[in-house]
Amino acid sequence: MHPKNWTPGLRRFAKGRTVRGAAVVAVAVAGAWLGVTLGGAVHANVGPVEIGMSLQPSWAGETVLDAHPFGELLFDTHNAPIALRVTLENINPARAGALLEDSRLSAQLPALLERELREGVKTLVLRAVLCGLAGALVGTLIVFRRPGAALAGLLSGAVAIAGTGAAIALTFRPDSVVEPKYTGLLAGAPSLVGDAESIVTKFESYRLQLAKLVNNVSQLYDTVSALPLYDSDPTSIRVLHVSDIHLNPIAWNLIHSVTTQFKIDVIVDTGDLTDHGTGPEEKFVKEIGDFGLPYVFVRGNHDSMATQRAVARQKGAVVLDGSVKTVAGLRLYGLGDPRFTPDKSVAVDSDLESLAALGRSHAARLGEASPPVDLVAVHDPTIAKGFSGAAPMILAGHSHERSTELLASGTRLLVQGSTGGAGLRALEHDEPTPVAASVLYFDRETHRLRAWDDITLGGLGEQSVQIERHVETDPGRTISPGPTVAPSPAGSTTGTTTP
Repeated sequence: MHPKNWTPGLRRFAKGRTVRGAAVVAVAVAGAWLGVTLGGAVHANVGPVEIGMSLQPSWAGETVLDAHPFGELLFDTHNAPIALRVTLENINPARAGALLEDSRLSAQLPALLERELREGVKTLVLRAVLCGLAGALVGTLIVFRRPGAALAGLLSGAVAIAGTGAAIALTFRPDSVVEPKYTGLLAGAPSLVGDAESIVTKFESYRLQLAKLVNNVSQLYDTVSALPLYDSDPTSIRVLHVSDIHLNPIAWNLIHSVTTQFKIDVIVDTGDLTDHGTGPEEKFVKEIGDFGLPYVFVRGNHDSMATQRAVARQKGAVVLDGSVKTVAGLRLYGLGDPRFTPDKSVAVDSDLESLAALGRSHAARLGEASPPVDLVAVHDPTIAKGFSGAAPMILAGHSHERSTELLASGTRLLVQGSTGGAGLRALEHDEPTPVAASVLYFDRETHRLRAWDDITLGGLGEQSVQIERHVETDPGRTISPGPTVAPSPAGSTTGTTTP
C-alpha cells in the first residue's frame, strides 16, 4: 500500500517507529562514545617512554602529544570526530640513558618505536571498539529495557564505530608529523618540536621523525634542571622576523629569549619600531646593540629618518633603504616606508596603487641585480606585493596580523603580526593583540626557505605561548618575474621628512 493511502492510525504507527528508531540510534551513539571515553585508555612502553593512549570524541580530528610539564604538540592527522591523546607518563632513566649514549641502540630506535607503538595502537583500537560496542548495548538496554532495542543499539554502535574508522583511514595524513603546533613553555619549544633541518630533509620518513621526537623528549626529561637546546645546524640559516614593536620593551625580552633558544643568525625588523619617531624615543633602540647579532632594519610609517639614523648607530645594526646587503650569508634588499604618519604636514601618495607601483619600480631594479637577492624586507604588504617575482621571499609587517601568501610568481610573502603587541594600541581593543614573531630556516647552499616556526604569545594581561611549525613544500620552485614598471628618473620615493 502506498503511504498516501495509509490510515491515520497507520501513519501514527509509522511515525512512532521512526522516532523510536532515531532515539535508539542517538542513545547507541552516545553510549558508544561514552564507552570509548571511559574504558578505551591503554598504557604502553614505547622505547624509553611509558605512555598512556586514549581516544576522545572531538570535532577537530587530531593527535595530541601531552609532554607535561613542557607543553603539548598537536598534529592535524585526520578528519574524524575522534582525537587520539598520547600522554608521556614516565621515562625509564636506564633505558633512556642507554639510548642516548649507545649509537647502535639509537640506530635501532626507529624500528623499535614503530613496533611497540603499532602494538599499543592495536591494543587501543581493540579496547576502544569493545568498550564502544558495550556502551551502545548497555546504554540502549538501560533506556529502552527491551532486547530488540538493545540489539538495534548494538548494530547502530557498530555502524558508527566502523564509519569513524573509515573516516580516519581515508583522511589520515602521516606527513602532518612535520608540522606540529606547540603550546607550552617557550624554553622547551626547540627541543620538543625538533630541528628544522631534520624535519625537512627527512620529510618522507615518518619513523625517523618519531624517533627524533622521542629522543628529544628523553633528553628533556633526563635533564630537567637545564633544558637542552638542539645543536646549531650548519646547513641552515636561522632568521628571526619581528615587526611593529611600537616601543614595547616586552619585544626585547622575547627577542633575547628566542635568539638564544633557537640559535638565531640574523634578526630582520620590518619597521614601526617607535610610535612617533621623536628624539626621546631614540633611546629605545639602544637595546639593539646588546643582541650580539646582525639586526636588519627597514623603516616603518611610524619611524622617522631620525629613528633610522639612531638604529644605524647601534652595534650590529644594518639599515636598508633602497639598498642590498649580504648578511649571515643571505642577500637582503630593504626599502623604508615612504610615509611618516605622525607628520601630517608632508603629503605622500599613500593610496594602494601608488604603494604597489613603488614596489614594482624597485623590483625592476632588483631584476638587474647579480647575484640575485634572496630576501626582500619592506614594511607595508601592499608595497611588498609589488616585489612579486623579484625574490623568493618577502617579509613585511604593518597590519598587526600575521599571514602568509604564495604569490602567483612563486614568491612567498610573510606578513608578521606585532612583536610589541601593538604597543599602547593594545589598550584600545577588548581583546589584547598577540605578541608575534617567526623563526625562518633557510638552506645555507640554495638560500631558499625550508621551514618556519610562528611564535605567538598572549597579549597584554595574558600568559601563554604557542609555536606552530610550517614546512615549505616546494622550496626549489621557479620564481617568475612579476609585472614591473620602469623606475622614475628622480629615483625612489622613500625619502621622508624628519619632524
